[in-house]
Amino acid sequence: MLDKPIFASVARHAGRSPQRGAALLMAMVIVTLVSTLAASMVWQQWRAVQVESAERVRSQSAWVLSGALDWARLILREDGKNEQVDHLGEVWAMPLAEARLSTFLAADANNSAADSDDSPEAFLSGKVDDAHAKYNLRRLVDGVAVNETEVKVFKRLLEFLSLPPSLADGIAASMTKAALAEASFVSNDPAVLEKLGGEVGRAQAPLMPQSFDQLLWLGLDAGTLEKLRPYVTLLPTAGTLVNINTAPKEVIAAVVDGLDLARAARLVQARQRKPFKNLDDDVRAVLGAGPGPSNGWGLANHLDVRSEYFEVKGRLRFEDNVIEQRHLVQRQSGGSDVLVLQQSRFSGLDRGAEGVTPP
Repeated sequence: MLDKPIFASVARHAGRSPQRGAALLMAMVIVTLVSTLAASMVWQQWRAVQVESAERVRSQSAWVLSGALDWARLILREDGKNEQVDHLGEVWAMPLAEARLSTFLAADANNSAADSDDSPEAFLSGKVDDAHAKYNLRRLVDGVAVNETEVKVFKRLLEFLSLPPSLADGIAASMTKAALAEASFVSNDPAVLEKLGGEVGRAQAPLMPQSFDQLLWLGLDAGTLEKLRPYVTLLPTAGTLVNINTAPKEVIAAVVDGLDLARAARLVQARQRKPFKNLDDDVRAVLGAGPGPSNGWGLANHLDVRSEYFEVKGRLRFEDNVIEQRHLVQRQSGGSDVLVLQQSRFSGLDRGAEGVTPP
């Protein structure tokens, strides 16, 4: 027979074991909860710091790129006051090679950040391109109708670029539909709506692109768009001419009927020695008599020596991250002012960095 005191002791220990297990479990739950809350607070604080840092970098980058835009506008304004001919030998056409941002700060004797070893490794570069060096697709549409003469010009350019000429018909047709859709909303003319094919046709009409990248709306793929980028633009008005002093030979040969690539290349070589100031006399001295009336080339209808629209590009790189900003600007007559018409921005990884796959 078991001794009663021993039995009572065992019973007491058996009753305490569940209590101790519950207390240990509760302690573990409390520790886990406290650890989770602490980790959450640390993560939220880290996230707030990262957001604040990113916002500060964004604001500073926008400030730097805005300064680069102001510098370009100043150069273009002064050039418009002093020069009557625009060419690639002018100050505005010289690109700003990538330079460390602290080198610009060093120009300020009162700025001590440039001398600090902790100054950021940020690099600034930029350039100004003449928009008149490219063919303006806005010329494909005359009001709300296709301009067949300009379609032929664009087809010649596509042939020089080894692209299908049928692309010109498709772009011209899409832009015409977009122009008709805009006109139908403005005028409420039933005849305009009928040309579109009624309400169904208007609903299916594409939006009129306002910038080059928006040509994707017309069904162009990204690869074709990149092939066209050095030679084609989309300006606000259709009355712009190609600048013979800045355009590549493919564009010059395309806009001048009867001019081949070899002769256009001769013009490019001649302007490198001396920019053209007079279309008829200077060009005829290089090309000789033309096939047009009075042995002329009919250059005045397509070419000019002055430019009005420019593309200002700024690029800020910090390690593998870049911010690129593009502006389309219009220089007023006589260089009185330079207006910003369009702005676009790209930010992301440096597409030229090692190990980064271009988009």
